[in-house]
Amino acid sequence: MTGLNQVRTALATSPYFAAVRQNASSQGSVLPKLTTQGNLLAGAATRVAVGFVLNPVSVLKARYESNIYAYDSLASSFASIVRSGPSGLFRGFVASSMRDAPYAGLFIVCYEGIKREASSALPPSSQASSAMIHSGSAATAGAIATLATHPFDVIKTKMQIYTGGRYQGLAGTIRTVWKQRGTAGFFDGASLRLSRKIFSSAIGWAVYESALLFIHTQDQLRAPI
Repeated sequence: MTGLNQVRTALATSPYFAAVRQNASSQGSVLPKLTTQGNLLAGAATRVAVGFVLNPVSVLKARYESNIYAYDSLASSFASIVRSGPSGLFRGFVASSMRDAPYAGLFIVCYEGIKREASSALPPSSQASSAMIHSGSAATAGAIATLATHPFDVIKTKMQIYTGGRYQGLAGTIRTVWKQRGTAGFFDGASLRLSRKIFSSAIGWAVYESALLFIHTQDQLRAPI
């Protein structure tokens, strides 16, 4: 499932970076210049929209990785989900939105705040130190946003794997998880998701910021004097 994960991640993050980039300041800043509310709305709206488009892939991933479905291939598993109709393709979308919208908004707000404070306390003196600030800020923001939204990831996954019975509907799934495991049940698998989000955020945003800085530098060099 590594290939499917990579495709899903690339498709999910590319439009998000593109939407954030559209709000960049024309004064040469390598970071978006948005208000706190603007950061929240831009991140949340983009992630929910992307999540809707990619929800069938999320369902496919959840079921393919479980031990419940004996799928022979990705093609046959996707065909099985398609045959179940829209209810199967978009199962768990509400829970997914309740995870993605707060995650995106929280991440951007925390990232901007942590980066601003870190840059103020330790002004970057080189591209390497700047990259370290970006990576550290993104990793910390990713950890905060992941822990805050993980309960909805658990709910989404269970809804996408189990199609009836105790996991019928958002409210029914929440009740089932609470009865079976209590508060701890909403944080099952948090350590794995946390480690993945921390590293992916640190690497992704450091590369993103470096790319913006490089593009801005090249634009300045080409600008007529």
